[in-house]
Amino acid sequence: MQNEQKQQLHNIRHSAEHILAEAMYNLFPGVKMAMGPATEDGFYGDFDMPEGVVVSVDDLPKLEAEMKRIIDKRLPLTKKEISAKEARELFKGNEYKQEWIDAIEARGENISVYWTGDEFVDLCAGPHANYTNEIKAFKLLSVAGAYWHGDSKNKMLTRIYGTAFPSKQELADYLTMLEEAKKRDHRKLGKEMDLFHFEPEYAPGSVFWHDKGYFVYRSLVEYIRKRQQANGYIEVVTPAVMDRCLWETSGHWEKYGEHNYSGSTEDGKIFCIKPMSCPGGLLIYKQGIKSYKDLPLRMAEFGKVYRFEPSGSLMGLMRVREFTQDDAHIFCTPEQMEEECITTLKLVLEIYKDFNFNDVKIYLSTRPEKRIGSDEIWDICENSLKNALNTNGFKFEINEGEGAFYGPKLEFILKDAIGREWQCGTIQVDMNLPSRFDISYIGEDGEKHQPVMLHRALFGSIERFMGILIENYTGRFPVWLAPVQVKLLPVSEKTLGYAKDIMAKLVKEGVRCELDDKDEKIGYKIRTAQLEKVPFMLILGEKEAEAGNISVRDRDGEQKNGIALSDLIANIKKQNETRSLKLWD
Repeated sequence: MQNEQKQQLHNIRHSAEHILAEAMYNLFPGVKMAMGPATEDGFYGDFDMPEGVVVSVDDLPKLEAEMKRIIDKRLPLTKKEISAKEARELFKGNEYKQEWIDAIEARGENISVYWTGDEFVDLCAGPHANYTNEIKAFKLLSVAGAYWHGDSKNKMLTRIYGTAFPSKQELADYLTMLEEAKKRDHRKLGKEMDLFHFEPEYAPGSVFWHDKGYFVYRSLVEYIRKRQQANGYIEVVTPAVMDRCLWETSGHWEKYGEHNYSGSTEDGKIFCIKPMSCPGGLLIYKQGIKSYKDLPLRMAEFGKVYRFEPSGSLMGLMRVREFTQDDAHIFCTPEQMEEECITTLKLVLEIYKDFNFNDVKIYLSTRPEKRIGSDEIWDICENSLKNALNTNGFKFEINEGEGAFYGPKLEFILKDAIGREWQCGTIQVDMNLPSRFDISYIGEDGEKHQPVMLHRALFGSIERFMGILIENYTGRFPVWLAPVQVKLLPVSEKTLGYAKDIMAKLVKEGVRCELDDKDEKIGYKIRTAQLEKVPFMLILGEKEAEAGNISVRDRDGEQKNGIALSDLIANIKKQNETRSLKLWD
């Protein structure tokens, strides 16, 4: 989507949120609007409801009707700048708006409001649509609770989610996608397939991996490990707890201090549980003298990291507080920098193809407002990434101001089976942390030089990528990644012995299998295996036992009767080797 279209969509959604707020004020006297932004998928509004008043999904149709009434008036949406004194008077009695006004004033920014006709006004920087009737299609989607500022110590507010589009067809397509997304929800499938669970009371934002889920997790790690070994990476492990001064040196404390887990010890030192692996990698690099002949040095780490995310932002595997990054730090000379960017770019795209992600967008995220390092260094880093993309014909878009605080980055956006986009891997060019940690190498001239540091993640995090895979595949993992490849289903007690013999042969050949020996009808066993998304079900009756063969039903419903066990084993081994996305070759 072009920038102009993005801005138009944002304006429509932001305007729809204002109209939602006006409708809430009209239908629920005494309500207080706290906040309400446009989002990537739509908009939402947070409201403090009068005592005893509850908004539920049953109220959404009448809210939509009131919004439509306002929209059809073709009211102008007009911006006006006002003083802090005027703003405080205008929003008297609304403590949420007063807090916003204080924050805006503290930043030294202008205070502005938007009027919807002369009916409704809200504190807002904009921008918006010009008129209400530019909102051609909208829908309120759900009602949820949300703490003010995402902090459980604050009051619980009522959050209403909605979306809006320039056309009714775009809205219809989006609602169809949402219905499909519900079927694919990784939290629902994770429970059905016995992959993982969460304990919000005891460990919010942390995953409890069950054996089947942990198999997939390990398989993803091993997959990346093999790809890295083939591409000249070494693998390291750095401590999980390190002194706060390390994060002050790197700049992470200043930038992300409120998201770090930290605590003091008896000797008065403050330690942090690591929020990222970069400083540890730098400390390993500093061990011993490095020569230009040692570079590039590609150092990988499956680093478990910890970040305090607000309770309201946690979302299954997609947003957690404890996760594993498939992190790597490449140390190279300035002359090697562009070639390393190109090599890493190609590796990232090859890996996504293995998982059937062929539609990948690339964004170049440039210097943010809050950053470390000189503009000269940022120019060098941004240009190296641009050159790597342009000289190899990679299409990309600029994401202005969205780089990391220490360097620009490439972000890789995957499109899944139902058209949703997911941000996964990154490549970041960094000449700032090498300077801060005073690392060097001896050049051909015998003098010390500062290396360039590339930060690289392929999946991003194992947890999030696994959540994306579950939803992309609807839990139907490729054969090579499926935690259980074969489910043996004896038709009756009479064929249980034969099923056990078959299972022993499968195990010997390295096939992951389970035996369903419950005293249930075969139809029930098949339905259970289908719910678990098992690729192959062996239906073993007396006929198969007498003939010494098997009948195979795959999860797509295709059935092969009376085939040799060796044929199935050969097929599975081939899928394992080729990482095919097909069930049969």
